[in-house]
Amino acid sequence: MGIISAAVNSVSGVLADSWKDVIEPADMSESTLLVKGVHVKKGSAKATEDYVSNGSIIHVYPNTLMLLVDGGKIVDYCAQEGYYEVSNSSAPSLFNGELKESLKETWKRFQFNGIPSAKQLVYYVNTAEIKGIKFGTKNPVQYFDNFYNAELFLRAHGTYSIKIADPLKFYAEFAPKGTNRIDSKNLNEQLLNEFMDALQTAINQMSVDGVRISQITSKSRELSKYMADTLDQDWNDLRGIEVCSVGIASISYDDESKELINMRNKGAMMSDPTIREGFVQASVAQGIQSAGSNTAGAGAAFMGVGMGMNAAGGFMQSASQTNAFQMQQQAQQAQAMQQAATAQAQAKAAGWQCPDCGTTNQGNFCGGCGKPKPADQSGWKCPDCGTVNQGNFCGGCGKPKPAGEWICTECGTKNSGKFCGGCGKPRA
Repeated sequence: MGIISAAVNSVSGVLADSWKDVIEPADMSESTLLVKGVHVKKGSAKATEDYVSNGSIIHVYPNTLMLLVDGGKIVDYCAQEGYYEVSNSSAPSLFNGELKESLKETWKRFQFNGIPSAKQLVYYVNTAEIKGIKFGTKNPVQYFDNFYNAELFLRAHGTYSIKIADPLKFYAEFAPKGTNRIDSKNLNEQLLNEFMDALQTAINQMSVDGVRISQITSKSRELSKYMADTLDQDWNDLRGIEVCSVGIASISYDDESKELINMRNKGAMMSDPTIREGFVQASVAQGIQSAGSNTAGAGAAFMGVGMGMNAAGGFMQSASQTNAFQMQQQAQQAQAMQQAATAQAQAKAAGWQCPDCGTTNQGNFCGGCGKPKPADQSGWKCPDCGTVNQGNFCGGCGKPKPAGEWICTECGTKNSGKFCGGCGKPRA
């Protein structure tokens, strides 16, 4: 028993009158995984929903695989869209369509070699991506975040999609016997529990890989890969299903995790002296503002403010001085870095002079003689003859290295301190 391709132009022609039955899939939506075929035309008085007569026509749609089943066993399948005629005298056609050739290996496991029985059915398996399957963690998932250096707990909600990669295996190993329909919302509890276990494993792996907890929602592609690696062996090998994508819609934390995150973020902000000083000034202003609303009168209120400021004045003055000192250090460091960057840009723009032919160049080779740019040599420049030296005496004139002032080899500025006032480079 098998199927043979029927001419498309004969569907509405005179040959249609000789067909006993025409079988199409029942109502099939984007969330349908498997559905039973139904008879839309019955030309035989003996035709029933549980019998596919010889000469019947089966309509196969795009992105579907049709299964011809006899007594619960698969006798033929087709993954190529078109019209096919049932023939008891023909061998199975095994039209793979765009599915992998490994499907025929699965066929060898589940094929049926008996004679036609009294119960023959047609099933359609959706081979397109099944999207929008919702999930959510019932209990918080433990997550160690290296940035916060703490064990945090999160809940995740979102959707995922699957694809039936091996429809024969899916029907034989997963579909309940005698079922007429399977939708994504009807996935059994075992499958959903396995998905949630794999999700927790994948989230823990992201923790091991150092992904920050706040970045999980933007790591859908990586999460899909983790899930595929975790589930493919079980779902694909055992049931013919594979995970296509996982989308995290929202991440929420338990109360303790929120407290730890807020404390860490607040501490990071207060490490900035400008923010600390603003906090001190705001606290003083808030205290003065509150004094005006004191029920005992403004005089008593401001007396209390004065006493409080006298008591805390030493602390506030010390805090402000510390903040001001740190802000000054930050400004000096920023200025030094800016000066160094400016000097480097000026030196790069000025180029270098070839020691052999005197040509000024910008690249790594001399445009006059072709020789490579000399390696950068640090040292001190003799104020008398201009020779750059490494030791304590000039190699050009023999004079000792100046103990006080020195000339920067980068920009030529005369200096007396440890760093060049022109470009910020340290003294050699």
